Amino acid sequence: QVQLVESGGGLAQSGGSLRLSCAASGRIFGNYAMGWFRQAPGMEREFVGGISWRTGTTYYPASMKGRVTVSRDNAKNTVYLQMNSLKPEDTAVYFCAADFSGYYGSEKDAYDYWGQGTQVTVSS
Repeated sequence: QVQLVESGGGLAQSGGSLRLSCAASGRIFGNYAMGWFRQAPGMEREFVGGISWRTGTTYYPASMKGRVTVSRDNAKNTVYLQMNSLKPEDTAVYFCAADFSGYYGSEKDAYDYWGQGTQVTVSS
């Protein structure tokens, strides 16, 4: 079993920055990968970015490129999501997810484990 715990959410101002963390624990092994998603009320869960744990290679959807950065700290088993130039439309619950086949793309059903989410609210 794998546990993922997100932290770092909260209230931010438009134009500001925020860094979210996702700490992984449990049976972590092999070529796994992590993804970040977000979900606003009444909306589908949306891919924000992903990272290969082994290589550190990242992948972002076009809508997020240049504004978000996903990184990892191997020693802490933690992945980060740095968000800059925040907008009110970034308001959502942010989730991290783990996949043990090494997939870090946008297909949410491919991920094996999910965290409980952390709320991010951006005020205008």
